[in-house]
Amino acid sequence: MSLPTHTSHRTRRTLWRGAALATMTPDRPWGWIDDGAVLAEGERITWVGPARDLPADATADVEHDLGGGVLTPGLIDAHTHLVYGGHRAREFELRLQGASYEQIARAGGGIRSTVAATRAASDDTLRHRAVQRARALLAEGVTALEIKSGYGLSDVDEARCLRIAREVGAATGQTVRTTALAAHALPPEFEGRPDDYIDAVCQWLPGWHAQGLVDAVDGFCESIAFTPAQIARVFTAARALGLPVKLHAEQLSDSGGAALAARFGALSCDHLEYLSDAGVQAMAAAGTVAVLLPGAFYFLRETRVPPVDALRAAGVPIAIATDHNPGSSPTLSPLLMLNMACTLLRLTPEEAFAGMTRHAATALGLGARHGQLTPGRRADLVHWAVDHPNELAYAFGQRPGCRVWLGGQPAGDTHHPYSA
Repeated sequence: MSLPTHTSHRTRRTLWRGAALATMTPDRPWGWIDDGAVLAEGERITWVGPARDLPADATADVEHDLGGGVLTPGLIDAHTHLVYGGHRAREFELRLQGASYEQIARAGGGIRSTVAATRAASDDTLRHRAVQRARALLAEGVTALEIKSGYGLSDVDEARCLRIAREVGAATGQTVRTTALAAHALPPEFEGRPDDYIDAVCQWLPGWHAQGLVDAVDGFCESIAFTPAQIARVFTAARALGLPVKLHAEQLSDSGGAALAARFGALSCDHLEYLSDAGVQAMAAAGTVAVLLPGAFYFLRETRVPPVDALRAAGVPIAIATDHNPGSSPTLSPLLMLNMACTLLRLTPEEAFAGMTRHAATALGLGARHGQLTPGRRADLVHWAVDHPNELAYAFGQRPGCRVWLGGQPAGDTHHPYSA
Protein backbone atom coordinates (compact mmCIF):
# COMPACT_ATOMS: atom_id res chain seq x y z
CA MET A 1 0.00 0.00 0.00
CA SER A 2 1.46 3.37 -1.00
CA LEU A 3 1.14 6.17 1.52
CA PRO A 4 1.15 9.92 0.89
CA THR A 5 4.36 11.74 1.73
CA HIS A 6 4.77 14.20 4.57
CA THR A 7 3.11 17.62 4.21
CA SER A 8 2.82 20.44 6.67
CA HIS A 9 -0.99 20.39 6.53
CA ARG A 10 -1.80 16.72 7.13
CA THR A 11 -2.90 15.13 10.37
CA ARG A 12 -0.40 13.44 12.65
CA ARG A 13 0.81 9.96 11.74
CA THR A 14 1.61 7.44 14.47
CA LEU A 15 3.43 4.13 14.05
CA TRP A 16 3.41 1.15 16.41
CA ARG A 17 5.95 -1.60 15.83
CA GLY A 18 8.00 -4.17 17.71
CA ALA A 19 5.16 -6.43 18.89
CA ALA A 20 3.03 -9.30 17.68
CA LEU A 21 -0.43 -8.31 16.49
CA ALA A 22 -3.73 -10.01 17.32
CA THR A 23 -5.75 -8.07 14.76
CA MET A 24 -8.91 -10.18 15.48
CA THR A 25 -9.79 -10.37 11.79
CA PRO A 26 -11.71 -13.60 11.10
CA ASP A 27 -9.53 -14.83 8.25
CA ARG A 28 -7.02 -16.67 10.48
CA PRO A 29 -6.70 -17.57 14.20
CA TRP A 30 -6.52 -14.40 16.28
CA GLY A 31 -5.79 -12.46 13.06
CA TRP A 32 -2.21 -13.18 14.10
CA ILE A 33 0.89 -11.40 12.75
CA ASP A 34 4.18 -12.41 14.41
CA ASP A 35 6.08 -9.14 14.04
CA GLY A 36 3.64 -6.47 13.01
CA ALA A 37 3.21 -2.76 12.53
CA VAL A 38 0.22 -0.44 12.69
CA LEU A 39 0.14 3.01 11.15
CA ALA A 40 -2.56 5.57 11.94
CA GLU A 41 -3.31 9.01 10.58
CA GLY A 42 -5.13 11.01 13.20
CA GLU A 43 -7.72 8.75 14.83
CA ARG A 44 -7.89 6.17 12.03
CA ILE A 45 -5.72 3.19 11.19
CA THR A 46 -4.31 3.45 7.65
CA TRP A 47 -2.03 0.39 7.41
CA VAL A 48 -1.61 -2.94 9.24
CA GLY A 49 0.72 -5.79 8.37
CA PRO A 50 4.05 -7.52 8.94
CA ALA A 51 6.73 -4.97 9.85
CA ARG A 52 8.88 -6.18 6.96
CA ASP A 53 6.16 -5.07 4.53
CA LEU A 54 5.85 -1.54 5.91
CA PRO A 55 6.06 0.80 2.89
CA ALA A 56 9.31 2.65 2.56
CA ASP A 57 7.50 6.00 2.38
CA ALA A 58 5.51 5.33 5.57
CA THR A 59 6.71 8.36 7.50
CA ALA A 60 5.51 8.87 11.08
CA ASP A 61 5.52 11.86 13.41
CA VAL A 62 5.37 9.62 16.48
CA GLU A 63 6.77 6.09 16.65
CA HIS A 64 6.18 3.59 19.45
CA ASP A 65 8.74 0.77 19.55
CA LEU A 66 6.85 -1.63 21.80
CA GLY A 67 9.72 -3.98 22.61
CA GLY A 68 7.71 -7.20 22.49
CA GLY A 69 4.33 -8.22 23.84
CA VAL A 70 1.08 -8.20 21.89
CA LEU A 71 -0.90 -5.32 20.37
CA THR A 72 -4.65 -5.85 20.10
CA PRO A 73 -7.77 -3.84 19.41
CA GLY A 74 -9.20 -2.16 22.48
CA LEU A 75 -11.64 -4.26 24.45
CA ILE A 76 -15.34 -3.43 24.12
CA ASP A 77 -17.77 -3.90 27.01
CA ALA A 78 -21.10 -4.34 25.25
CA HIS A 79 -23.37 -4.42 28.33
CA THR A 80 -22.94 -2.23 31.43
CA HIS A 81 -25.15 -0.28 33.83
CA LEU A 82 -22.52 2.16 35.12
CA VAL A 83 -24.82 5.00 36.23
CA TYR A 84 -26.49 4.24 39.56
CA GLY A 85 -26.50 5.13 43.23
CA GLY A 86 -25.78 2.94 46.23
CA HIS A 87 -24.92 -0.76 46.32
CA ARG A 88 -26.66 -4.02 47.20
CA ALA A 89 -24.19 -5.92 49.36
CA ARG A 90 -26.98 -6.79 51.82
CA GLU A 91 -28.87 -8.63 49.07
CA PHE A 92 -25.74 -10.65 48.38
CA GLU A 93 -25.92 -11.84 51.96
CA LEU A 94 -29.62 -12.63 51.66
CA ARG A 95 -29.08 -14.77 48.58
CA LEU A 96 -26.38 -16.72 50.39
CA GLN A 97 -28.90 -17.28 53.19
CA GLY A 98 -31.33 -18.83 50.72
CA ALA A 99 -33.38 -15.99 49.21
CA SER A 100 -33.66 -16.06 45.42
CA TYR A 101 -33.09 -13.12 43.09
CA GLU A 102 -36.80 -13.30 42.24
CA GLN A 103 -37.90 -13.33 45.90
CA ILE A 104 -35.75 -10.30 46.70
CA ALA A 105 -37.13 -8.40 43.70
CA ARG A 106 -40.74 -9.20 44.59
CA ALA A 107 -40.14 -8.02 48.18
CA GLY A 108 -39.16 -4.55 46.96
CA GLY A 109 -35.43 -5.12 46.79
CA GLY A 110 -33.46 -5.65 43.65
CA ILE A 111 -33.75 -3.04 40.93
CA ARG A 112 -36.24 -0.94 42.91
CA SER A 113 -33.77 -0.41 45.76
CA THR A 114 -31.20 0.89 43.29
CA VAL A 115 -33.85 3.13 41.72
CA ALA A 116 -34.45 4.75 45.10
CA ALA A 117 -30.72 5.29 45.66
CA THR A 118 -30.22 6.64 42.15
CA ARG A 119 -33.10 9.10 42.37
CA ALA A 120 -31.74 10.36 45.70
CA ALA A 121 -28.17 10.84 44.44
CA SER A 122 -26.95 14.14 43.03
CA ASP A 123 -25.78 14.48 39.45
CA ASP A 124 -22.24 15.08 40.70
CA THR A 125 -22.26 11.89 42.75
CA LEU A 126 -23.65 9.78 39.92
CA ARG A 127 -21.17 11.27 37.45
CA HIS A 128 -18.17 10.86 39.73
CA ARG A 129 -18.85 7.20 40.46
CA ALA A 130 -19.71 6.36 36.84
CA VAL A 131 -16.47 7.95 35.63
CA GLN A 132 -14.54 5.99 38.27
CA ARG A 133 -16.11 2.78 37.03
CA ALA A 134 -15.38 3.58 33.40
CA ARG A 135 -11.75 4.32 34.25
CA ALA A 136 -11.50 0.99 36.04
CA LEU A 137 -12.61 -0.68 32.81
CA LEU A 138 -10.11 1.44 30.87
CA ALA A 139 -7.34 0.18 33.15
CA GLU A 140 -8.04 -3.31 31.82
CA GLY A 141 -8.12 -2.26 28.19
CA VAL A 142 -11.76 -1.23 27.57
CA THR A 143 -11.80 1.54 24.97
CA ALA A 144 -15.51 1.43 24.05
CA LEU A 145 -18.56 0.49 26.07
CA GLU A 146 -22.31 0.63 26.33
CA ILE A 147 -23.94 2.35 29.31
CA LYS A 148 -27.60 1.60 29.94
CA SER A 149 -30.07 3.65 31.92
CA GLY A 150 -32.72 1.76 33.86
CA TYR A 151 -32.27 2.96 37.44
CA GLY A 152 -34.26 6.19 37.10
CA LEU A 153 -37.57 4.83 35.79
CA SER A 154 -39.08 8.28 35.32
CA ASP A 155 -38.86 10.75 32.47
CA VAL A 156 -36.57 13.11 34.38
CA ASP A 157 -34.37 10.51 36.05
CA GLU A 158 -33.89 8.32 32.99
CA ALA A 159 -32.90 11.40 30.98
CA ARG A 160 -30.53 12.40 33.78
CA CYS A 161 -28.83 9.00 33.72
CA LEU A 162 -28.51 9.00 29.93
CA ARG A 163 -27.04 12.50 30.00
CA ILE A 164 -24.49 11.44 32.62
CA ALA A 165 -23.60 8.39 30.50
CA ARG A 166 -22.80 10.77 27.63
CA GLU A 167 -20.60 12.79 30.00
CA VAL A 168 -18.65 9.68 30.98
CA GLY A 169 -17.33 9.35 27.44
CA ALA A 170 -16.34 13.00 27.38
CA ALA A 171 -14.48 12.59 30.68
CA THR A 172 -12.54 9.43 29.84
CA GLY A 173 -12.10 9.55 26.06
CA GLN A 174 -13.75 6.16 25.65
CA THR A 175 -16.42 5.63 23.02
CA VAL A 176 -19.73 5.36 24.89
CA ARG A 177 -22.99 4.10 23.40
CA THR A 178 -26.05 4.99 25.47
CA THR A 179 -29.03 2.65 25.73
CA ALA A 180 -32.42 3.59 27.18
CA LEU A 181 -33.53 0.77 29.48
CA ALA A 182 -36.58 2.40 31.04
CA ALA A 183 -38.43 -0.93 30.59
CA HIS A 184 -36.20 -2.44 33.26
CA ALA A 185 -38.61 -2.73 36.19
CA LEU A 186 -41.91 -1.28 37.38
CA PRO A 187 -41.35 1.85 39.52
CA PRO A 188 -43.34 2.12 42.76
CA GLU A 189 -45.58 4.93 41.49
CA PHE A 190 -46.88 2.55 38.79
CA GLU A 191 -47.47 -0.38 41.14
CA GLY A 192 -50.07 -2.72 39.61
CA ARG A 193 -50.17 -0.70 36.37
CA PRO A 194 -47.47 -2.14 34.09
CA ASP A 195 -49.31 -1.26 30.88
CA ASP A 196 -49.63 2.35 31.98
CA TYR A 197 -45.91 2.42 32.66
CA ILE A 198 -45.12 1.01 29.22
CA ASP A 199 -47.35 3.74 27.75
CA ALA A 200 -45.30 6.31 29.66
CA VAL A 201 -41.99 4.87 28.42
CA CYS A 202 -43.21 5.05 24.84
CA GLN A 203 -44.17 8.70 25.41
CA TRP A 204 -40.79 9.57 26.96
CA LEU A 205 -38.63 8.05 24.20
CA PRO A 206 -39.17 10.79 21.56
CA GLY A 207 -38.05 13.49 23.98
CA TRP A 208 -34.86 11.66 24.92
CA HIS A 209 -34.17 10.97 21.26
CA ALA A 210 -34.71 14.64 20.37
CA GLN A 211 -32.14 15.61 23.02
CA GLY A 212 -29.57 13.27 21.47
CA LEU A 213 -29.40 11.07 24.55
CA VAL A 214 -30.20 7.65 23.08
CA ASP A 215 -28.28 5.34 20.74
CA ALA A 216 -30.43 2.23 21.31
CA VAL A 217 -33.41 0.96 23.33
CA ASP A 218 -33.43 -2.10 25.60
CA GLY A 219 -35.96 -3.91 27.78
CA PHE A 220 -36.13 -6.66 30.39
CA CYS A 221 -38.43 -9.42 29.14
CA GLU A 222 -38.93 -11.75 32.09
CA SER A 223 -41.51 -12.98 34.59
CA ILE A 224 -40.32 -10.41 37.15
CA ALA A 225 -40.27 -7.60 34.59
CA PHE A 226 -42.27 -7.19 31.36
CA THR A 227 -44.08 -9.47 28.94
CA PRO A 228 -43.18 -9.91 25.26
CA ALA A 229 -46.30 -7.95 24.29
CA GLN A 230 -45.30 -5.01 26.51
CA ILE A 231 -41.72 -5.03 25.20
CA ALA A 232 -43.04 -5.16 21.63
CA ARG A 233 -44.78 -1.84 22.25
CA VAL A 234 -41.52 -0.27 23.41
CA PHE A 235 -39.67 -1.69 20.41
CA THR A 236 -42.32 -0.38 18.03
CA ALA A 237 -41.86 3.10 19.50
CA ALA A 238 -38.08 2.79 19.23
CA ARG A 239 -38.12 1.66 15.61
CA ALA A 240 -40.50 4.50 14.72
CA LEU A 241 -37.71 6.84 15.86
CA GLY A 242 -35.09 4.93 13.86
CA LEU A 243 -33.45 3.57 17.03
CA PRO A 244 -32.03 0.03 17.13
CA VAL A 245 -33.17 -2.32 19.87
CA LYS A 246 -31.67 -4.99 22.12
CA LEU A 247 -33.07 -7.13 24.90
CA HIS A 248 -32.39 -8.73 28.27
CA ALA A 249 -33.84 -12.12 27.34
CA GLU A 250 -34.21 -15.69 28.64
CA GLN A 251 -32.19 -15.09 31.82
CA LEU A 252 -34.56 -16.76 34.28
CA SER A 253 -36.99 -18.52 31.94
CA ASP A 254 -37.77 -19.01 28.26
CA SER A 255 -40.20 -16.17 27.60
CA GLY A 256 -39.75 -16.04 23.84
CA GLY A 257 -37.95 -12.74 24.17
CA ALA A 258 -35.11 -13.63 21.81
CA ALA A 259 -37.51 -14.44 18.99
CA LEU A 260 -39.36 -11.19 19.67
CA ALA A 261 -36.15 -9.17 19.58
CA ALA A 262 -35.02 -10.88 16.40
CA ARG A 263 -38.34 -9.94 14.78
CA PHE A 264 -37.40 -6.30 15.37
CA GLY A 265 -33.87 -6.83 13.98
CA ALA A 266 -32.26 -6.45 17.41
CA LEU A 267 -28.56 -5.71 17.63
CA SER A 268 -28.25 -8.19 20.49
CA CYS A 269 -30.00 -10.42 22.97
CA ASP A 270 -28.27 -10.67 26.33
CA HIS A 271 -28.05 -13.33 29.09
CA LEU A 272 -29.76 -16.25 27.24
CA GLU A 273 -29.40 -19.06 29.78
CA TYR A 274 -32.87 -20.38 28.83
CA LEU A 275 -32.61 -19.68 25.10
CA SER A 276 -34.56 -22.24 23.03
CA ASP A 277 -33.58 -23.76 19.69
CA ALA A 278 -36.28 -21.62 18.06
CA GLY A 279 -34.74 -18.54 19.66
CA VAL A 280 -31.29 -19.51 18.37
CA GLN A 281 -32.60 -19.88 14.84
CA ALA A 282 -34.47 -16.58 15.01
CA MET A 283 -31.33 -14.78 16.15
CA ALA A 284 -29.27 -16.41 13.40
CA ALA A 285 -31.76 -15.32 10.74
CA ALA A 286 -31.83 -11.74 12.06
CA GLY A 287 -28.04 -11.41 12.51
CA THR A 288 -28.58 -10.69 16.20
CA VAL A 289 -25.53 -11.04 18.47
CA ALA A 290 -25.72 -13.23 21.58
CA VAL A 291 -24.19 -11.29 24.50
CA LEU A 292 -23.28 -13.70 27.28
CA LEU A 293 -22.77 -12.36 30.79
CA PRO A 294 -20.63 -14.77 32.83
CA GLY A 295 -20.36 -12.37 35.78
CA ALA A 296 -24.11 -12.48 36.43
CA PHE A 297 -24.15 -16.23 35.80
CA TYR A 298 -21.47 -16.66 38.46
CA PHE A 299 -22.77 -14.12 40.98
CA LEU A 300 -26.34 -15.47 40.93
CA ARG A 301 -24.99 -19.04 41.12
CA GLU A 302 -26.86 -20.04 37.99
CA THR A 303 -26.57 -23.64 36.83
CA ARG A 304 -28.14 -23.53 33.37
CA VAL A 305 -25.44 -22.66 30.84
CA PRO A 306 -26.44 -20.71 27.72
CA PRO A 307 -26.62 -23.00 24.64
CA VAL A 308 -23.17 -22.16 23.32
CA ASP A 309 -22.94 -25.21 21.05
CA ALA A 310 -26.26 -24.35 19.41
CA LEU A 311 -25.22 -20.72 18.95
CA ARG A 312 -21.94 -21.84 17.35
CA ALA A 313 -23.67 -24.30 15.06
CA ALA A 314 -26.14 -21.65 13.90
CA GLY A 315 -23.39 -19.09 13.27
CA VAL A 316 -24.70 -16.62 15.85
CA PRO A 317 -21.88 -14.22 16.88
CA ILE A 318 -21.12 -14.47 20.61
CA ALA A 319 -20.07 -11.41 22.60
CA ILE A 320 -18.97 -11.26 26.25
CA ALA A 321 -19.58 -8.35 28.63
CA THR A 322 -19.18 -7.48 32.30
CA ASP A 323 -22.85 -6.53 32.84
CA HIS A 324 -21.51 -4.26 35.58
CA ASN A 325 -24.45 -3.47 37.87
CA PRO A 326 -24.97 -3.34 41.64
CA GLY A 327 -27.32 -6.30 41.94
CA SER A 328 -26.12 -9.23 39.86
CA SER A 329 -22.64 -8.46 38.49
CA PRO A 330 -20.70 -5.84 40.46
CA THR A 331 -17.45 -6.67 38.65
CA LEU A 332 -15.27 -4.16 36.85
CA SER A 333 -12.84 -6.73 35.42
CA PRO A 334 -13.28 -7.58 31.75
CA LEU A 335 -10.23 -9.84 32.02
CA LEU A 336 -11.95 -11.91 34.69
CA MET A 337 -14.96 -12.16 32.36
CA LEU A 338 -12.71 -13.65 29.68
CA ASN A 339 -11.71 -16.39 32.09
CA MET A 340 -15.27 -17.00 33.31
CA ALA A 341 -16.50 -17.21 29.72
CA CYS A 342 -14.00 -20.01 29.18
CA THR A 343 -14.31 -21.87 32.49
CA LEU A 344 -18.06 -21.47 33.12
CA LEU A 345 -19.52 -21.16 29.61
CA ARG A 346 -16.93 -23.28 27.75
CA LEU A 347 -15.82 -20.76 25.17
CA THR A 348 -12.30 -20.98 23.82
CA PRO A 349 -9.89 -18.14 24.68
CA GLU A 350 -10.07 -16.91 21.10
CA GLU A 351 -13.89 -16.98 21.13
CA ALA A 352 -13.94 -15.07 24.40
CA PHE A 353 -11.50 -12.45 23.12
CA ALA A 354 -13.44 -12.07 19.86
CA GLY A 355 -16.47 -11.65 22.12
CA MET A 356 -14.89 -8.57 23.71
CA THR A 357 -13.60 -7.12 20.44
CA ARG A 358 -15.05 -8.00 17.03
CA HIS A 359 -18.44 -9.36 18.11
CA ALA A 360 -18.88 -6.82 20.91
CA ALA A 361 -18.46 -4.06 18.33
CA THR A 362 -21.24 -5.59 16.23
CA ALA A 363 -23.48 -5.84 19.30
CA LEU A 364 -23.18 -2.05 19.71
CA GLY A 365 -23.62 -1.21 16.04
CA LEU A 366 -19.93 -0.27 15.85
CA GLY A 367 -18.68 -3.15 13.73
CA ALA A 368 -17.37 -0.96 10.91
CA ARG A 369 -15.33 1.28 13.24
CA HIS A 370 -14.13 -0.79 16.19
CA GLY A 371 -13.12 -4.27 17.27
CA GLN A 372 -10.37 -5.15 14.76
CA LEU A 373 -6.99 -3.80 13.71
CA THR A 374 -7.71 -2.99 10.07
CA PRO A 375 -7.43 0.16 7.93
CA GLY A 376 -10.34 2.54 8.40
CA ARG A 377 -11.09 1.55 11.98
CA ARG A 378 -10.44 3.78 14.97
CA ALA A 379 -6.94 3.48 16.43
CA ASP A 380 -8.09 2.16 19.82
CA LEU A 381 -5.19 -0.10 20.75
CA VAL A 382 -3.94 -2.02 23.76
CA HIS A 383 -0.38 -3.25 24.22
CA TRP A 384 -0.26 -6.19 26.62
CA ALA A 385 2.83 -7.45 28.47
CA VAL A 386 2.14 -11.06 27.45
CA ASP A 387 3.43 -13.39 24.75
CA HIS A 388 -0.04 -14.33 23.52
CA PRO A 389 -3.55 -13.02 24.30
CA ASN A 390 -4.68 -16.47 25.45
CA GLU A 391 -2.80 -15.59 28.64
CA LEU A 392 -5.38 -12.89 29.35
CA ALA A 393 -8.11 -15.52 29.69
CA TYR A 394 -5.86 -18.03 31.41
CA ALA A 395 -4.34 -16.05 34.30
CA PHE A 396 -7.50 -15.18 36.21
CA GLY A 397 -7.13 -12.62 38.97
CA GLN A 398 -3.89 -11.32 37.49
CA ARG A 399 -3.64 -7.97 35.78
CA PRO A 400 -0.83 -7.92 33.22
CA GLY A 401 0.48 -4.49 32.44
CA CYS A 402 -1.11 -2.75 29.48
CA ARG A 403 -0.81 0.53 27.64
CA VAL A 404 -3.89 1.99 25.97
CA TRP A 405 -4.37 4.38 23.07
CA LEU A 406 -7.72 6.01 22.29
CA GLY A 407 -8.02 7.25 18.73
CA GLY A 408 -4.25 7.07 18.41
CA GLN A 409 -3.62 9.15 21.53
CA PRO A 410 -2.24 7.71 24.78
CA ALA A 411 -5.03 7.20 27.28
CA GLY A 412 -4.87 9.17 30.48
CA ASP A 413 -4.43 7.60 33.88
CA THR A 414 -5.01 3.85 33.52
CA HIS A 415 -4.44 2.74 37.10
CA HIS A 416 -7.42 0.97 38.68
CA PRO A 417 -9.18 3.84 40.51
CA TYR A 418 -12.43 2.28 41.65
CA SER A 419 -13.39 1.29 45.17
CA ALA A 420 -16.91 0.38 46.21
